[in-house]
Amino acid sequence: MMELTAADGHHFSAYRAEPPERPKGAVVVLQEIFGIDAHIRQMADAFAGQGYLAIAPALFERAHKDVALGYGEADIETGLGYVRQIGLADPLADIQAAVDAVSTAGKVALVGYCWGGYLAYLAANRVTGLACAIGYYGPGIAGEASEKRKVPTLLHFGASDPLIPADAVEQFRARRPDVSAFSYSAGHGFACAGRDGYSGDAADRALERTLAWVSQYVAGQPPIALKNAGIYAQQKVDKKKKKPAEELGPPE
Repeated sequence: MMELTAADGHHFSAYRAEPPERPKGAVVVLQEIFGIDAHIRQMADAFAGQGYLAIAPALFERAHKDVALGYGEADIETGLGYVRQIGLADPLADIQAAVDAVSTAGKVALVGYCWGGYLAYLAANRVTGLACAIGYYGPGIAGEASEKRKVPTLLHFGASDPLIPADAVEQFRARRPDVSAFSYSAGHGFACAGRDGYSGDAADRALERTLAWVSQYVAGQPPIALKNAGIYAQQKVDKKKKKPAEELGPPE
């Protein structure tokens, strides 16, 4: 763990995962409503294993320290209570502090899950020093389609997510062709192995796209051609091929 300080003087902790060699850049991992639990630590470890300095700031510490909840109904209500208590401005300030803290490692990506996915999408236009942002099944993102993206943004949605209707994702995709938004045959929380909605296949494909995105925009590797990956991918798409229903990207 490490300690960070926001611009308003708030001190908070962050889980830190070091790469085995000199970092290729940094990834800031944004938590779900369950705090810095095993899933978030595992994802930070995974990015570190790919060569990035990874930290996961404890965004609930303005309300309560050492939050690592389970996935039951009571845990969900507790987590949502913290979200309501701290609002949006304070988490964004803490994210800025986290990005600033790891900027010495190189370019910085944001990767967020659920509530953290929503925060990653907002932070992409409000936090400075970012190379790209990636959000997993962030409730509320579909309603934030008015702003053009300032940094390359990648989103992952579950086609059967009860919290994010598929038609809302389709409308968002149509309004924001500058965002690479993919849908998978899965529900909410499909990337978290500890949750009922976990889908190994969807999690693997989303992670593959995420790592390619981070490699391109953080490590500076050559662009990797991904079908329907948005305007940032700089690639041609065969319009004659129909998109599989379970893996929809931005409109052609």
